[in-house]
Amino acid sequence: MDKSILENFGKKIRTIRLEQKLSQEELAYKAGLHRTYIGMIERGEKNISLLNIEKISKALDMTIQELFE
Repeated sequence: MDKSILENFGKKIRTIRLEQKLSQEELAYKAGLHRTYIGMIERGEKNISLLNIEKISKALDMTIQELFE
């Protein structure tokens, strides 16, 4: 399996989170997810579901489409 899509998505989440000056814990709280799960996403270790992508996009005040641009 090519993990590059997971790694690229995770890097994008991390970049946006840092631009918004949020910790992993703060993003996790806003998204209703666990902090360690956010870390695993950012490192490309989790194949995230669409439902959780939606939660993260809302927590970052973005659309799902913006996360993939």
